Amino acid sequence: MAEIIQRDGTWAFDGTTVRITPGLHRSVPLFRQTYGEVAVPLEAVAGVVYEPERKRGRLRMRLREGADPLLQATGGRLPDAADPYRLVVDIDRSGVAEYVAEEIRHALLLDQVPKEPTKAYLLPGPPVPVSVRSSDGTVSFDGSQVRIDWSDTSDRVKRATGPRIIAVGDLVDVEWLPNSGYEDGFLRFVTRETAFSKLPTEKDPYALDLWGSARRDLLTALVATAVTARLPHPSARTGGAYADRPADRHVGRPRHPGPAVPPQADHHDVLLRRLRELGELHRDGVLTDEEFAMTKAAVLSGFQLDR
Repeated sequence: MAEIIQRDGTWAFDGTTVRITPGLHRSVPLFRQTYGEVAVPLEAVAGVVYEPERKRGRLRMRLREGADPLLQATGGRLPDAADPYRLVVDIDRSGVAEYVAEEIRHALLLDQVPKEPTKAYLLPGPPVPVSVRSSDGTVSFDGSQVRIDWSDTSDRVKRATGPRIIAVGDLVDVEWLPNSGYEDGFLRFVTRETAFSKLPTEKDPYALDLWGSARRDLLTALVATAVTARLPHPSARTGGAYADRPADRHVGRPRHPGPAVPPQADHHDVLLRRLRELGELHRDGVLTDEEFAMTKAAVLSGFQLDR
């Protein structure tokens, strides 16, 4: 067993699995503590290095492309301190860090682990159900459906359309950008019907606009990862809507179903109220003609499918 224990966390390698446990010290980011222990199978590892510095060093693990739904969902945009595959090492433990790195590299050579992209996820992602409260609302995922409940501070357009419920089978992708504290982020759920829509995230009923606490909003990556782990693997996504999606990740969305609907007796009244609210937003100039048409379609589609 090769093991290194630091304030930042623990790496333990038994020859087949690298078990990464976050530290409990207050300096360890909330995201890593919430994500918890990660068991990385050797076949998911592409390489590992120890980077010495004057006061402390860093162990860094590189995974094979396509092996981890977390890396797929976050696209390399996790802040460095929140990266679970990075360990801060005190300078007096640099020898131990080098030993752990060398043991992992030696095992990779012995097992002849390829460095090519994988054709399936080799890590499971976070367990479900998972629920995160963000600046724009609460997003939950139970393994089969995503639900978004808007907060009181969400845009009036979102609150007028009601909660979103999206089945995994309707999704083609999840887009995530962290709230940096200087620039807003977002979590967007993409269906074939919404892939080319252009609503800004603050008005998009299929996207959470992340503008509050960067530390808390970062936890939305847990939901993004859990959903990503249950979507078709990137190696299987060839052609179709996924391949043709626009590259700009900062433009908006909606159009496909979602509102949680009250008992049938109140169904018609709720629909009329939401349409009336959207009409008022349109007349007040909050919604353009295009945004009004797309958001109205989202509301009608959701109510029709739930009937």
